[in-house]
Amino acid sequence: MLRAVHHVAVIVSDYQKSKEFYLEKLGLELIRENYRADRDSYKLDLKIGDCELELFSFPDSPARPTRPEACGLRHLAFRVEDVRAAAAELERRGIEVEPVRIDEYTGQEYTFFMDPDGLPLELKPL
Repeated sequence: MLRAVHHVAVIVSDYQKSKEFYLEKLGLELIRENYRADRDSYKLDLKIGDCELELFSFPDSPARPTRPEACGLRHLAFRVEDVRAAAAELERRGIEVEPVRIDEYTGQEYTFFMDPDGLPLELKPL
């Protein structure tokens, strides 16, 4: 019945900072941007592969709990050709990336970096 993920929605604390991060630093493709006056909220739709990432801004959203980890979305993982090369490119773009590790179950390399709100983003091989 379920065939693929259509989109993932993320609420951000600083819309302009997150917009720049996802568009310019990560290179996601802009689909559309809307301001919803009734909610004092921006909505940015970004394309990544066959999926969309929606960024929302809302006034006075509470911070995301990270320690201890709260129930809910834990992280987003992105497929890349080469984890080490992608990590090096992110670092060249000024993004701090954790050291590359090996998954003990799959034997694949992976690493994490954070978005401007501290949402963990993971790099995984194709």
